[in-house]
Amino acid sequence: MQAMAAATSSSASGAWAAAAAASSSPSLLASRWRHVALPSSSSSSLSRCPVAGAGAPALPLGIRGGRMLLPSPLLLGKSGAAARKTVATAAAASPPADGGRKADGAISRTLQLGVMILVWYLLNIYFNIFNKLVLKAVPFPYTITTFQFASGSFFITLMWLLNLHPKPRLSLGQYAKILPLALVHTMGNVFTNMSLGKVAVSFTHTIKAMEPFFSVLLSVLLLGETPSFLVLGSLVPIVGGVVLASMTEVSFNWIGFWSAMASNLTNQSRNVFSKKLLADKEETLDDINLFSIMTVMSFLLSAPLMLSVEGIKFSPSYLQSTGVNLQELCIKAALAGTCFHFYQQVSYSLLARVSPVTHSVANCVKRVVVIVSSVLFFKTPISPINALGTGVALVGVFLYSRFKKVKPKAKTA
Repeated sequence: MQAMAAATSSSASGAWAAAAAASSSPSLLASRWRHVALPSSSSSSLSRCPVAGAGAPALPLGIRGGRMLLPSPLLLGKSGAAARKTVATAAAASPPADGGRKADGAISRTLQLGVMILVWYLLNIYFNIFNKLVLKAVPFPYTITTFQFASGSFFITLMWLLNLHPKPRLSLGQYAKILPLALVHTMGNVFTNMSLGKVAVSFTHTIKAMEPFFSVLLSVLLLGETPSFLVLGSLVPIVGGVVLASMTEVSFNWIGFWSAMASNLTNQSRNVFSKKLLADKEETLDDINLFSIMTVMSFLLSAPLMLSVEGIKFSPSYLQSTGVNLQELCIKAALAGTCFHFYQQVSYSLLARVSPVTHSVANCVKRVVVIVSSVLFFKTPISPINALGTGVALVGVFLYSRFKKVKPKAKTA
């Protein structure tokens, strides 16, 4: 055993001596390095060094032509420590590339949503103005609603024919699921037009500020959800503000009031079921095609309803007998139908991209914008109490949207 240890020691000493002797001659070191066999008892720093030669792996950085250019820690001193510290600091300071891409994506998404909300508001303002002008000239809400759905069906058919959006391929079962949505969508727009034809635009939207009340009611009845006390408390100023505004409304009409309330109920039902259908992973249907199919179905449903209730009264002979400018009326009706279709489509696209709470907040702000713009355009007389009631109702809607975001704290054992 002593002989073997001595042999091992002598061979190691010979290897180190050969390496030291060749250090003055780089070529000699390069030629001999591949024949040196390092012992297993070498230090950990040497055992990690690959051996250059035939069949050896690719040389890492710092090794050129078999020469190992690794600086000694003893020779680095303070400068080496500073260099290592500088490299570590630079690596820690450089942000990951994924974080930058995520930040850019969040900014882009926020800008896109902002543009969509702005377009939604503008189209809604112009729709309410043109629609009110048409309803004042021809007070036929079923006929106007059918005309608006016909305008939307025209744009949808054009979109599919020009391949601007892929055509849906649905089964009969999927169409059966969309049919109740189309029926609710039809009645919601009929009730809205009935209310707009009877009362001022500002009052209709003040009543429609009660949508959170119906949202909570439907969530309790259909989904079994229990609202928090803060959410229930926010409904008090909503209901109280609407009652206060209704008591002092100059254009108050019971048909217009209950039509707006029925519109709230139907529209909130449509939103709840639409969100549920869009969230169904088994349904290969996007938000644009869902709204498109629903619009076409609503047109097919509203046409016979119009004929049975109002008949064909929207005719040139009837319009001439009333003294209405036919060309001007047709232009306003076409603009109202165009704004109606695209503002509803943008609303559905937003509903698919944001949460229902965020959509409610944006809808609340939209209500304020529409009320103010309609009052300025039509010069609607508003008393201080009426303005106070409208403001209180809108503040309640805002509080509702804020309290709806608050999640109950988990109970700890």
